[in-house]
Amino acid sequence: MNREIIVTTDGSNSIAIPAMGVTYHSTHGAIQESMHVFIESGLCFIKTINSYPNTLSIFEMGFGTGLNALLTVADAAMTSQFIYYETIEIHPLETDIALSLNYCDQLNRPDLKTLFTQMHQCEWDIAIALTPFFTFKKMKTGLAEYIPSRLFNIIYFDAFAPEIQPDLWTVTVFKKLYHAMEENAVLTTYCSKSIVRKAMAEAGMQVEKIPGPPHKREMVRARKSSPMKLI
Repeated sequence: MNREIIVTTDGSNSIAIPAMGVTYHSTHGAIQESMHVFIESGLCFIKTINSYPNTLSIFEMGFGTGLNALLTVADAAMTSQFIYYETIEIHPLETDIALSLNYCDQLNRPDLKTLFTQMHQCEWDIAIALTPFFTFKKMKTGLAEYIPSRLFNIIYFDAFAPEIQPDLWTVTVFKKLYHAMEENAVLTTYCSKSIVRKAMAEAGMQVEKIPGPPHKREMVRARKSSPMKLI
């Protein structure tokens, strides 16, 4: 699989797979998309709920470039929030490509480079305390084979689009994730297609469309409880 580093509009890198015609992030800005979809709409949102555990558990579908995990560990350090982070990836990036990504420079956080390297180079299937506030576990497996280690407060659903990976946007998949969610947990994703929202709703999630990142009108946030109107 030929993968190439590209520069998105906000200056941050993403990965393109020319043969598939896909990129790992929005070409309008990788960092700004991840910040909006996963950090602001997921991690920051869950903190507005009156009661949440001392340690937040996060599952990410698709480790990819590691950007979502990097932004999460940065937030954990800033807020002193304990986070357990579990992610799966069946096609990890080549080390030279992963370590060439410019996220720490773009964030003006050179202090995070060692952590970013550790995420990409650490052993698979082992939970590792990367900081006093952040425990990280990555698993080289597909979602069908994945067995959650616990219930999660937040799910970052960052698979390729339904037309590229249709098997990951089904009722069966979202039922599996529903059963891996704590009460009042949230799932966020950039995709707001009606077939995706209907699959989530059929799996038992309460689904809402919310404003998307720049250049994308809508995205989806789903919860395990607290009924919302399906749009």
